[in-house]
Amino acid sequence: MAKERGKASKSKKEKKIVSTGIVHIQSTFNNTIVTITDMNGNVIASSSPGQVGFKGSRKSTPFAAQLAAQSALKKAMAMGLKTAEVRV
Repeated sequence: MAKERGKASKSKKEKKIVSTGIVHIQSTFNNTIVTITDMNGNVIASSSPGQVGFKGSRKSTPFAAQLAAQSALKKAMAMGLKTAEVRV
């Protein structure tokens, strides 16, 4: 039988504690991508309607974009985000 290779150990992401950030919203006809970064531009959290569970033409709805934004903000607030500037 073939030898089984051991999996390389994954290092766990260290939790960034950020109090202020920037919310970048990229909206197209077919999808909306919400990315939250710190003031230097390093990504803290991101989400899109596809990650929330929408598929196909439902990803382009305003409701899907709203849920994607909520999902990204929950992730960022878990990392200590308190205030944010919104850029569309």
